[in-house]
Amino acid sequence: MKHKSLLTLLLLLLWSGLTHAQKAVDTYKDPGAVADTIQIKGLIIIKSKNDKGRNSYKFYSDTAYARNKLKKNLQTRFFVFDLGFNNYIDRSDYTGAAYANYFAGVNQSSQLTVANKDAYSYSAVGLATMAPRSASQPLTPSEFKLITGKSINFNIWLLEQRLNITKHKLNLLYAVGLEMNNYRYARNISYEPGYPTTIIRDSVEFSKNKLFAEYISIPLMLNFNSNPARPARAFQASFGVQGGYLLKGRTKQVSDERGKVRKTDDFNLNKWRFGLASELGYGPVKLYANFALTALHDYGLQQYPFSIGLRLNGF
Repeated sequence: MKHKSLLTLLLLLLWSGLTHAQKAVDTYKDPGAVADTIQIKGLIIIKSKNDKGRNSYKFYSDTAYARNKLKKNLQTRFFVFDLGFNNYIDRSDYTGAAYANYFAGVNQSSQLTVANKDAYSYSAVGLATMAPRSASQPLTPSEFKLITGKSINFNIWLLEQRLNITKHKLNLLYAVGLEMNNYRYARNISYEPGYPTTIIRDSVEFSKNKLFAEYISIPLMLNFNSNPARPARAFQASFGVQGGYLLKGRTKQVSDERGKVRKTDDFNLNKWRFGLASELGYGPVKLYANFALTALHDYGLQQYPFSIGLRLNGF
């Protein structure tokens, strides 16, 4: 009952807000019988009563509003959201010298690589201890496998603008915002902060093991809009480039032995990111896809991330 009461209250507040908004937006009376019409930007809401006295609502898109909007060569949206999934294409040379240097061990005097370690454990003060491992058992590509369904990509584009080039059908689309990428590992590997960064095969079974990378990014794309006067029925396609700078790197691991452990570092992540950006949609439904032309890591690994998901229009 509490949930129903709360829902009813929210609906009443929403309708009250729309009613008060009549003074601030274009409103008019429907020429029909008892019907109130509210217009908020390009959305028309018609409230009427049926034969039984119950309220009904109909929603329409105002083409006149869309045509007037076309008089503006610059259109702006705020808080455009992306929600999708991450993965990467792994082109690393797991037998090369660069890879071996990347996995240099903590005990440099032993000249052992992390690929040649047998065990890794923490003492009471959090120090790492290593034991020799056969050189025939290095870290392998499968140990960098991701759980795609849990490798979430979430982006917030604080500002997005579309600049008319030709008849509002060809536009320049650009934005600025935050890209937040989660890489959820399926295997028990651990990043060790420091210079150089090391990655080890851990002895602990993790229930959660992820790498998080956050960038401030600017995409720049050419946009095609098939029907500028009717955005709800328009096919849109955009393609271009995107650049970003690393703001934060972090790992999070959860296990029975160690509990929840977070580490903040750049973890040899590439400071600069450059790649291709695209979006495809019909009406308010849009899909986006990004592919990085720069590797995720600065040296050692050559993993090229990509993301794909759903884009919400914003305000």
